[in-house]
Amino acid sequence: MNSKTKAHVAVLIANLIFGAGYAVVKTITPEYLAPYSLNVVRVVVSLILFWSLLIFKPSKASIDKKDIPLFILCGITGVAINQIMFIKGLALTSAIHSSLLSLATPIFITIIAVWLLHEKFNINKFFGLALGIGGAGLLVLVKDVQSSNSSSLLGDLYILVNAISYAFYMVLVKPLMEKYNALHVLRWVFTFGTIFILPVALPDFIATDWSLFGTSEWLALAFVVLFVTFLSYLFTVYGLQELGPSVTGAYIYTQPVFATIIAMVFAGEHFTIIKGAAALLIFSGVYLVNRKKTI
Repeated sequence: MNSKTKAHVAVLIANLIFGAGYAVVKTITPEYLAPYSLNVVRVVVSLILFWSLLIFKPSKASIDKKDIPLFILCGITGVAINQIMFIKGLALTSAIHSSLLSLATPIFITIIAVWLLHEKFNINKFFGLALGIGGAGLLVLVKDVQSSNSSSLLGDLYILVNAISYAFYMVLVKPLMEKYNALHVLRWVFTFGTIFILPVALPDFIATDWSLFGTSEWLALAFVVLFVTFLSYLFTVYGLQELGPSVTGAYIYTQPVFATIIAMVFAGEHFTIIKGAAALLIFSGVYLVNRKKTI
């Protein structure tokens, strides 16, 4: 198996893990672990593991002073706001809703790139944005009456803020990825992100009653930290290095498929006609904003 094939497999596995994470997170939060408390565990343990990798592959650990403000912005958008809004939103809405709304990230990236990078805005992007926003609006505004884990307007809005924040991160981090090793960027982004998360989330972490945790809760927490956060980010970085951002980013479209199947089988959620229509609108919107030729 050559390096390209390995990278494709790694990125596919990363998105399978991300997809499974939607359902697994809901087994422990908010019933056993407050969303903010889960964020503390995720980012702190992952941060330690990312820096520990220097032991096995020593490299330059510093960054240029002039890049610190951009690293801080990436830490705020890519870790602090992103992680807090994602876990908080997922605790309040369904796994299927969350995965479909997160799929709108490429659409928000297009909006931000047009705004900050002055990329061209053509008719494809206009109709793509309209379809994507329409699909997201359909999910947010139509109540899921068939699910025992019904959607919450507030939870859906948290997920949308999460997607917007991550879209900002994807645009802002581009020059850093061109200058530094991708894993090194990840280390520093998590470092600054953790600094901003801790003041907000530490009180909930301190108040957590760990005696409520049984074996299944500990296993779920370990999966979220080691697989959904640490390994998935590592596999994604490997994909970025071997395949580039376009190919690696395209795999995000598999996440709702994995998340929906797993949520239906293990969490008792339902895939309704409304969700199908919203998914079709979002997928169509993402396709149009990334289409090179105008219609």
